[in-house]
Amino acid sequence: MNLPKAEHSAPEWQAAMEARILVAESGGPTMLARIGVMRALNRHVERVFNADRKSHHWSRRKLKRDQ
Repeated sequence: MNLPKAEHSAPEWQAAMEARILVAESGGPTMLARIGVMRALNRHVERVFNADRKSHHWSRRKLKRDQ
């Protein structure tokens, strides 16, 4: 993977590459390496909470015997 110098020195990419090296050399956890790369790729994306996305049903479920 070739990165520009500006991105190469970013702390997110440094952590991601360190995790990938750990996986390659000693068989470390591959999921942590994947998470590191995904965080580095999306480091400029700001996550915002959208309350209208899904409505929750906060009351208790009705059981068949209670209907």
